[in-house]
Amino acid sequence: MQPALLHKLACPMDKHDLSLKVFAKDTNGNIIEGMLHCQHCNRQYPIIYGLPILAPDEYRQPALEGNITQRWQIELPA
Repeated sequence: MQPALLHKLACPMDKHDLSLKVFAKDTNGNIIEGMLHCQHCNRQYPIIYGLPILAPDEYRQPALEGNITQRWQIELPA
């Protein structure tokens, strides 16, 4: 994901802006792994293999998101 795209993304649940925590970038500066966070509803959305996973709650896949959440737990907001 290109960092410049952040201003175009919004929380799928309440349409508020998202903050970004970057865990890994490629050599071009694109985000490979990270976490998007909605300050309003306190939901988190991972960036996996450069793709932001912005699915509503009923379509989220904990098995897919669990790996990145566990790997970067210490870096995530409480």
